[in-house]
Amino acid sequence: MGGLYDRQSRTRKFARDFELTDPCAEISPMKSLRDAIRPTTIIRSSKLDEAYGMEIILASETFQHTGSFKFRAAYNVVSSIPNEHIITASSGNFGQALAYACRLVGKKCTVVMPDNAANVKVDAVALNGGRVELVDTTKVSREERVRQLCTENPDAYKASPYDDFLVIEGNATLGEELSSNIFDHVLVPIGGGGLVSGILTGLCNAGHHGEVIGAEPLLANDAARSLREGRLIRNDQEPQTIADGARTISLGINNWEVVRKGLKRICEVSDDSIRRATKELFDLANLKCEPTGALGLGALRENKEEFQGKTVCVVISGGNVDPGVYGELIR
Repeated sequence: MGGLYDRQSRTRKFARDFELTDPCAEISPMKSLRDAIRPTTIIRSSKLDEAYGMEIILASETFQHTGSFKFRAAYNVVSSIPNEHIITASSGNFGQALAYACRLVGKKCTVVMPDNAANVKVDAVALNGGRVELVDTTKVSREERVRQLCTENPDAYKASPYDDFLVIEGNATLGEELSSNIFDHVLVPIGGGGLVSGILTGLCNAGHHGEVIGAEPLLANDAARSLREGRLIRNDQEPQTIADGARTISLGINNWEVVRKGLKRICEVSDDSIRRATKELFDLANLKCEPTGALGLGALRENKEEFQGKTVCVVISGGNVDPGVYGELIR
């Protein structure tokens, strides 16, 4: 295990470098989920449409609180439970969203993160008051460390970033928002399944009949394999795809129930296509996103002929990426 993250010095540097103001000044802790979240940002790019030969709607969560869709789920969890302490495992986006949500409502959280997590994500958790514990995932999984911490803190709530009905309910608000758009297909990144199961639920609740298609890294294709075989399949260890938000062992059990009923297909996307899609979003749509957020466009790159003449909604799940990594991606 990597031990506790030394928050003090790096948090100060992070806040100074990015000139951050108090993140709690923007919304009230008493607001409902629907009042607290920011509506997703719809982006249209004629350059992107021309390059792909189809009509593309980008639904970007990069401007959501804490820079990803995860705030929807985190706020719903924190505002719905009585527990004062929440413990979770995260690659970063759920962790920082949970820390922010806890700070808004006066609760505390502990976030177990891999020791190779993006610095920008680790720093953001700490900046919002979260207690970060870094682990070497080759020696102990994040989930195992969370179980240990929950044993040590029996009054804490164990929050899954995806395998929780409160998470699905929070993410369903995005599906409901998307239902106001007309499209034939929506491409959604898949890691643990919290986002895609939420979108499936929200679209269903709103009566929208556009087809939902998953987009998963080829190097972390447990969901695609599960859908093909009709049973939940786990990875042996956390896959090291560039899409760090999708480095999950498996779909959550609750998410799998929604996925197996609502999805007909999951596109498996190579890391090369993820890199190229990240750059295309910058070049053609002037949009910065993290590699996981580019999974949907990566899937579209590899299957252009299938979607010709269609209107496709591509969900951009988040934009939190280390500047150095991002510079290499768009260079």
